[in-house]
Amino acid sequence: MLSVETRHAIDPASAKALDTAALRGHFHAGGLFQGGEIRLVYTHYDRMIIGGAVPEGAALVLDHVKECGTASVLDRREMAVLNIGGAGTVSAGGVDYALGKGDVVYLSMGAGPVTFSGAGRFYILSAPAHQAYPSRLITLKDAKSFRTGAPETANDRTIFQFVHPEVMQSCQLVVGYTQFHGGSVWNTMPAHLHDRRMEAYLYFDLDPAQRVFHIMGEPQETRHLVMANEEAVISPPWSIHCGAGTGSYTFCWAMAGDNVDYRDVEMVGMEALR
Repeated sequence: MLSVETRHAIDPASAKALDTAALRGHFHAGGLFQGGEIRLVYTHYDRMIIGGAVPEGAALVLDHVKECGTASVLDRREMAVLNIGGAGTVSAGGVDYALGKGDVVYLSMGAGPVTFSGAGRFYILSAPAHQAYPSRLITLKDAKSFRTGAPETANDRTIFQFVHPEVMQSCQLVVGYTQFHGGSVWNTMPAHLHDRRMEAYLYFDLDPAQRVFHIMGEPQETRHLVMANEEAVISPPWSIHCGAGTGSYTFCWAMAGDNVDYRDVEMVGMEALR
């Protein structure tokens, strides 16, 4: 079963006037991982698609998505799939990719229908593509990683880069995830902006009783979203994106837009935040 929700872009002036329900309606994406279903959110931010697929014993096939305007979803798109569950398989272009938890597969433009099977919980990311780069499985050991932050500022963390120029080529997608070390809960702080690229976060490996407070909005007009496990947030290019959890968690970050330069950001000083 396939379901697709469309999210239209919203400007920062309009976002200032939103109440909690409206803010969540535009930027929060919950319920993506449902057994036996593929659920997608088609955004008008750089045409990024986020979604989830949970085979739960029966293979699921992602092929025609009306919102894409093509016969098959990857006819003019690339895709990255992160497995946040048990061992599973993603198949496309006549190749089966076995993914353990934490592995990512990149699927080329033109790879055809995508089949999800096994015990995986698959997080789907897709953006328009202009060239077909080779499909590739990137395991955790293949990813580029670096440690940053400090225990004193509660942001001691390791960043893993999967679909990234220092690991492989892609058209628009840049994908990775961040894991925290003992007692650290702040992500992406100090905050930053990147007006040339949108971003989406998926919070996972969070205890069901805990929450992450995701901070968004213009630096002088911040808002927050309360996030539960396996919920995603859509971050427009004009918004900061950071957060803190009441317990340990991991978050997947994914970007699409003008470039794939991970360092193309404008830092926001603490004194500028309101």
